Amino acid sequence: MSLFTPHIRLRSLFSAVDLLILLSLFAFIYGLVSVGREWSGTLQPVVEIDLSPTALPRYTLFSLFRGFAAYGISLAFTLVYGYIAAYVPKADRVLVPLLDILQSIPVLGFLPGLVLTLIAIFPHSNFGLELASVLMVFTGQVWNMTFSFYNSLKTIPSELRDVASLYRFGWWRRFTKLELPYAAIGLVWNSMMSMAGGWFFLTVSEAFVLGTHDFRLPGIGAYMSVAISQGNVPAMISAIVAMTAMIVAVDQLFWRPIVAWAQKFKFEEIESEIVPHSPILDLLQRSQLLAFLREQIVAPLVAMISRRIHSSYSTSFLERLERRMAPRSTQKVLMLLLLVTILFIVGYVALRFFLLVSQLNIQDWLRLFVQAALTFLRVAVAVMLGSLWTIPAGVAIGLNPKISRFLQPVIQVIASFPAPMLFPLVIMALGAAGISIEFGAIVLMLLGTQWYILFNVIAGAMSIPGELRDVSMLFRFPKWRQWKTVILPGIFPALVTGWVTATGGAWNASIVAEYVQYGGKTLIAHGLGSTISTATEQSHFALLAASIALMSVVVVGFNRLVWKRLFRVAEEKFSLNG
Repeated sequence: MSLFTPHIRLRSLFSAVDLLILLSLFAFIYGLVSVGREWSGTLQPVVEIDLSPTALPRYTLFSLFRGFAAYGISLAFTLVYGYIAAYVPKADRVLVPLLDILQSIPVLGFLPGLVLTLIAIFPHSNFGLELASVLMVFTGQVWNMTFSFYNSLKTIPSELRDVASLYRFGWWRRFTKLELPYAAIGLVWNSMMSMAGGWFFLTVSEAFVLGTHDFRLPGIGAYMSVAISQGNVPAMISAIVAMTAMIVAVDQLFWRPIVAWAQKFKFEEIESEIVPHSPILDLLQRSQLLAFLREQIVAPLVAMISRRIHSSYSTSFLERLERRMAPRSTQKVLMLLLLVTILFIVGYVALRFFLLVSQLNIQDWLRLFVQAALTFLRVAVAVMLGSLWTIPAGVAIGLNPKISRFLQPVIQVIASFPAPMLFPLVIMALGAAGISIEFGAIVLMLLGTQWYILFNVIAGAMSIPGELRDVSMLFRFPKWRQWKTVILPGIFPALVTGWVTATGGAWNASIVAEYVQYGGKTLIAHGLGSTISTATEQSHFALLAASIALMSVVVVGFNRLVWKRLFRVAEEKFSLNG
């Protein structure tokens, strides 16, 4: 009888849920094939964008793939970079400021070099242009994820680390059993925000002008860009509907199950009575096919890999590296050669930069400083206005799973929707109210940056242990005292991360908020963002380099003076260390 058991088991696999999963898998494979054809196609001088609604499903598929490809790269970068910055001695002194600098460089700062380099490498294929678009979306996604993961690693309670040491966890077990689970909630919510940040620059990353060259890729962003430039209202409405449908589908099929699943990593001793729920996750958990694959293939494979990693790398990476290193004298010679090489590269780049910006006169530099001050004021006002409503709203959503269950999908859709697609409507509303673009740019910045604060506050509130809130209720703390003793200290590390990424996002958003094109008209607000957009369109590389460098200096300087100190306060005073 046992000989027939596997066949009976296999016949029981194919329920309605399993059939749906198989159909979804076939659809996914078909989508990959379609995307592969596009990436391997011949590079065209100009890609004509079809504004008919029938083209939108195909364009939406291409944009969706670029977004998830960029997210995969962002997640890998986050785990590696954040881990090294948190644990390698003195690495954070270099890597965290470098992260500040990279975050401060706007998308258009990466655009010319990426596009020209990758097209030169792949002159006859779409691959170079497609990869450039993915990497530009990556630059709009990765920074807040990395800051969140790094901050989570730095604020792991000391008693949890002591337990890991007591049980002699190697670095792999510590990473998979402690560090990654502890950072999971913040990483999930920042991942959702990262996708929203990537969509924000969708119209820029799929349709951009560099001098006399017009680079376009078939996608919903390019569709909307062409519709806006032509003032085609029906096409704009079609793009908004398609974008909304895509975001809702991604939220329901991808993010909501992950949010519900991530609750298992919440740091609390008493399980919450109400937790986020996902019908899709329930269906997947009831799938016999997935259970069979997990038990027979995935679980044994993961166990084998974990055993090998644990047996081979039970000691820390740094200890093993130190054992295999050459003698001290050789190390010093190699380090000296490496230092000389780095200094040579940095010196060469700095020399090229100074030769380039030397084309600007003193009046150009004074004008840039004034424009930087104007953009700085807009950024500060946008972050303050965003904080006024996102902090109380985020706490209410994060502490109440019932509210979160209903509002999380709505917030995800609103936050993920590319704000530049709504700029024409906002501009018309501002014009009707008599508000100029000089002040209206603040509203446009706010549309894209306030969500960084909201999502981090929600993640911070959800991470507050339930027993702490129960104690405050047991002792009947008034509302203001709950905020002072439990809520604000509990969300503060995540709030600082939200402020940092919102500020960086606002500076990035300035390139589209201060320079808006609609229906053949161009509205320009005086500021550093509009200067970067203008310099890119005109191929004025000296002005572009100077503007990007000045923006980076301002952002990094503010991060060093303000945000770094707040990060230290969050780590020392408001973590859950005993």
